Amino acid sequence: MDESPIRRPRMDALPENTRYRDTGCDLYPSCLRCPLPRCRYEEPGGAPAMLRTGRDATIVRLSREQDLSVDELAARFGLSRRTIFRVLRAAREAGELQAAG
Repeated sequence: MDESPIRRPRMDALPENTRYRDTGCDLYPSCLRCPLPRCRYEEPGGAPAMLRTGRDATIVRLSREQDLSVDELAARFGLSRRTIFRVLRAAREAGELQAAG
């Protein structure tokens, strides 16, 4: 007598044949057509962290390529000097920027 146990559906399983609305978020109106590589809700820190990452990469690039001073970078990005120093220090620690001689 080989009785296999009855498998119950998972409690969190989505019902089949259900129409889900793609309402997007405040950044893009459609999740399926969103250009972001990862959903803002899945990213630690959300959308602000994603935007900071791009901003910080631009700060490091401008510091390296155009040799802009901390004051010039702070004025250009509307940030404090302390924030610029923090971004540049993180880049140095990650090996993305050489320390000033």
